Amino acid sequence: MISQSLSKLITDQGLNSDAINSKVSEALSEDSTADDLTSQATITQSQVSNARFVTRKSGVIAGCLVAAAVLEQCGIKEYELLVKDGQEVSANTELIRLKAETRAILKAERTALNFLSHLSGIATFTSLWVKEVSSSKTAIRDTRKTTPGLRELEKYAVRMGGGLNHRMNLSDQALIKDNHIAAAGSVSEAINRVKKAAPGTLIEVEVDTLEQLKEALQCSVEIVLLDNMSIEQTKAAVEIARGSNTKLESSGGLKLENAAAYAATGVDYLAVGAITHSAPVLDIGLDF
Repeated sequence: MISQSLSKLITDQGLNSDAINSKVSEALSEDSTADDLTSQATITQSQVSNARFVTRKSGVIAGCLVAAAVLEQCGIKEYELLVKDGQEVSANTELIRLKAETRAILKAERTALNFLSHLSGIATFTSLWVKEVSSSKTAIRDTRKTTPGLRELEKYAVRMGGGLNHRMNLSDQALIKDNHIAAAGSVSEAINRVKKAAPGTLIEVEVDTLEQLKEALQCSVEIVLLDNMSIEQTKAAVEIARGSNTKLESSGGLKLENAAAYAATGVDYLAVGAITHSAPVLDIGLDF
């Protein structure tokens, strides 16, 4: 179990402390079903070492508190967090400093680095997208294209990189996609069914054409998702929606190289699944 002080820090970041404690426990169990054979053979039980987590490349940090949870579950109490999540750092930046039994450090090393490198990679990649559209009003949003079991942490990492979270799960809001429309028969029919079944629910509807956009606008939905539309189509969509209270979100065909061009059309959001499912890890190591 982690300490109450660390649990409070995690909760203050909007995360579920118990859930993270459980995920860390599961990850450690996955890595060590019994004793660490190599460490037991090469390192005495009483040996103590100083160590530090250090970035090999520049980036935005996320997951320091999760790494701390790993340390604590491995019995390491003497550590110091030197940077905060969301902080942009250069290469060779010391993130966490610790002193503990050498065996305990090596037990914690890979699991702590897996969380820290993965989440910092997402935060770093998200920040690149955010910077690309910084001259516009457009925000970068994530999707549900997350690693099973890690959604809360990955969406947290998106926030640390300056992005916004879309819905956490299917119950958060209504997102009417193409298959829902096909099943209901039309855009308007799908919207009406949602309004009848769940009055007051925020509704976003995905459209493939400008005609579907016009139909959705007539139904007064909060957000329309423009699926795989070109930049020219997106510009036309923004003009069609001008004067309404409906926000527009672009999705599909988005790349870092064309993010600024899509943002310049005037859409409110870019939905980018890549910031969670394709973010490269940030290179971080542990040095004695």
